[in-house]
Amino acid sequence: MNRLLLVLAIACVSFTTHAADRITGKPFATRSEVLAVHGMVATSVPLATQIGLDVLKKGGTAIDAAIAANAALGLMEPVSNGVGGDLFAMVWDAKTKKLYGYNGSGRSPKSLSLQWFIEHKYKDIPALGPLPVNVPGAVDGWFALHERFGKLPIKDDLAPAIRYAREGFPVTELIAHYWKLSVPHLSKFPGFTEQMTIDGRAPEKGEIWKNRNLANTLETIANGGRDAFYKGRIAHVIGDYFKANGGFLTYEDMAAHKGEWVEPISTNYRGVDVWELPPNGQGLAALEILNVLEGYDLKKYGFGSPEHVHLFVEAKKLAWEDRAHLYADPDFFKAPIDQLLSKDYAAEQRKRISMDHAMRSVEAGHAPLEHGDTIYLTTADQWGNMVSLIQSNYRGMGSGMTPPGLGFILQDRGQLFVLKEGHPNAFAPGKRPFHTIIPSFITRDGKPWISFGVMGGGMQPQGHAQIVMNLIDFGMGLQEAGDAPRIQHEGDTEPEGQATEMKDGGEVELESGFAYETIRALLEKGHHVTWADGPYGGYQAIEWDEKHHVYIGASEGRKDGQAAGY
Repeated sequence: MNRLLLVLAIACVSFTTHAADRITGKPFATRSEVLAVHGMVATSVPLATQIGLDVLKKGGTAIDAAIAANAALGLMEPVSNGVGGDLFAMVWDAKTKKLYGYNGSGRSPKSLSLQWFIEHKYKDIPALGPLPVNVPGAVDGWFALHERFGKLPIKDDLAPAIRYAREGFPVTELIAHYWKLSVPHLSKFPGFTEQMTIDGRAPEKGEIWKNRNLANTLETIANGGRDAFYKGRIAHVIGDYFKANGGFLTYEDMAAHKGEWVEPISTNYRGVDVWELPPNGQGLAALEILNVLEGYDLKKYGFGSPEHVHLFVEAKKLAWEDRAHLYADPDFFKAPIDQLLSKDYAAEQRKRISMDHAMRSVEAGHAPLEHGDTIYLTTADQWGNMVSLIQSNYRGMGSGMTPPGLGFILQDRGQLFVLKEGHPNAFAPGKRPFHTIIPSFITRDGKPWISFGVMGGGMQPQGHAQIVMNLIDFGMGLQEAGDAPRIQHEGDTEPEGQATEMKDGGEVELESGFAYETIRALLEKGHHVTWADGPYGGYQAIEWDEKHHVYIGASEGRKDGQAAGY
């Protein structure tokens, strides 16, 4: 009873606080979209957005702008991403009128094995330190994308980030907050305190941050190309650093890395095609959720209704069962993608949903709470090219492993491997782990419509599905769709990524803005409704208005981001 009263009290306060904040009478705070003709950039840091915009104005393509903005974000938002992390992207190419996908995820050290973990009595891979570190794939991704779709010299794309790294920039509020949270956990790792703090502390909001080591690293990459990172001095420094600090990542692992172009996968949702990248990422889960929801008249129920929330949560539970057992590196395990995307499979899944009761025993995968662990950006240029790009270190600033003199932290994506023989996502040498970061894209009648993404670990497929529902079922605009209150369902979370039995139906976390009546109805259906501060993701998007030949940009208020065009 006390729990029920607490939830209802929170709901009442949240609803009244956010009601009627907009002149149009929407029940949640939002703002106007950004409109421009020649180009658009949307990122999670305003300075990075302006860098991307400057590159477009110089005659760069959407890819040039995306690379420039991403390099800047690695400097300006190190709590989320950097050259030590991985990258995924989708590119709409106006010349070929086709959507291209790129998987820039790195592989595990070849000298490390599942047997080593078992012999050393590990039940899961640690979140921090040398063991969860894989080869970083972002830099290779920049060059692969640039070779195919870039126009300016890559030196020009990286020049703004190099300049800001040397001259400094003011740290924004949210980034300063996450940085402060990370320092106590990561300061014990060699190189972190010297390179990523100011006298052992995080920079404060508005304080100028410089990273001359990163400036030198980016300059080396700009002058020497991708091999300067993977086969030159930088790779040797990384290999020597891990050898000296109990790790397994080697120069040879770095030198062997190569990302790959992949065919995006899609489903048609009420007349539009929603695109994701195939596993080892989790984008397939968003498409599975949408396929199940397509069988219900969500428009009739309305946004924020008990039926809307209930059906979304139940569809998510079903998709997560597949996510836990079937999503892995396709070089090691071929997920039955065609079957999982079929409408017949969705119809069978739908039979498992009751309108009256929440499911309690669906087996669910990991969905650990991560804070500030990912950046998403999107760009569009004067020629009609559009880029949907996501990049991350995972778990905030990553592993804490900070090689000397390089100015960046290595990712800890390897934590998402499973230490269970026979599992599709079981650890193996030279393997890519299950990945949480996913870009998305929507086409309509074979033409580009919306490039978008939602950050935040296991929130991402949930967020993607909700954005599509908001746009298609509830008729929201691009900015409204991102600002609308979000839903996140979490099962029994296990950070090592193994499937676990969901306990008592998991928890439905509702962002402020849902009505008291909805929360009460969900409780009556058996949902455990709660509230959480922050894990609802961040959102950027660009829409192409074909009728008026105008780009529409959106960047939500949950983070420090900005959409801007010219």
